[in-house]
Amino acid sequence: MTTLVHKQAATGALTGLALGDALGYPTEFDDVPTILAEHGPWRELPLPERAFVSDDTQMTLALGRAVRTAMDRGLLTPSRLAGTLREEFVDWYRSPENNRAPGRTCMKACHLLEDGSRPWQDASQIHSKGCGANMRVAPLGLVPGLSDEQRAGAAQLQAALTHGHPTALAASDLTAHAVRLLAQGAEPTGLVGLLRSYALENRSRYHERWLGDLWRRGAQDASAEQFIARGWDECLAILDRLRHAVRTVSPETDPCLATGEGWIAEEALATGLLCFLLFVDEPLTALRRAACTAGDSDSIACLTGAFAGAYLGAEAWPAEWADRVEYRGDLLTLGALWDA
Repeated sequence: MTTLVHKQAATGALTGLALGDALGYPTEFDDVPTILAEHGPWRELPLPERAFVSDDTQMTLALGRAVRTAMDRGLLTPSRLAGTLREEFVDWYRSPENNRAPGRTCMKACHLLEDGSRPWQDASQIHSKGCGANMRVAPLGLVPGLSDEQRAGAAQLQAALTHGHPTALAASDLTAHAVRLLAQGAEPTGLVGLLRSYALENRSRYHERWLGDLWRRGAQDASAEQFIARGWDECLAILDRLRHAVRTVSPETDPCLATGEGWIAEEALATGLLCFLLFVDEPLTALRRAACTAGDSDSIACLTGAFAGAYLGAEAWPAEWADRVEYRGDLLTLGALWDA
């Protein structure tokens, strides 16, 4: 806990996430040659003067507010979180500010979540493992006072409200765990090994208290354990690719070529981590590398920023950048709450 307070890991992670989002938002959907032609050398990629963010930051804040509200009412439980998260996601869905190229899976699920008479499992898009599941999960790696079971269950539940594929659940759990480890001061050189161990330990653990009968909606697995193992196996495969990439990839090469373009959950995790691990002590360079990619640049960069900010703290980000990112007040409010 001392480490978290001293370096303001929560403020650092949330600020980094939003900065990465704002840097990658203008480059999403462009290939690397187009980005370089429009913005110049990737190491000099400028933060837009008006640093607008995408749905990635908006949904991160929605999750953060839902967790805060649920915990204000007592212990973080599945029913408390599902209720507050449903409200926040529907509010986001209806908001006039929801005009930042939101993901189709999130929009479809939130439309179904509007019907309060349905169990949330009916809204979950069981075959989707898009990165919308884990680009928003960082708050659950930052909230103090949760048990391991609460953190993992909540990370998977928040994914499942929209993205019900087992790989979306496992990648969200892993992403929150990575943020937590870095916030606590884990050495980046050993991070991939720690994540592999966590994945192996949890490979057959289905959080029924948090997920209910979600696994049955896929209609292809004989058991809940078989369902969740599919997700962890895909995450273990991408972690193996990441471990190789960290040792072999040139920083000048598009990281998407090594670990995927990030449109799906496990690739967003791996490519975001790769950009962080290539430039552990150069957080702005890490964000620029993540934003100058052929894939889902804003989601990759927001994850890179969350990892770098959790590890380095709030001072990782220069004031001239941090002060002009959109939703700065909301990010600082949540960061200060969890850093305290």
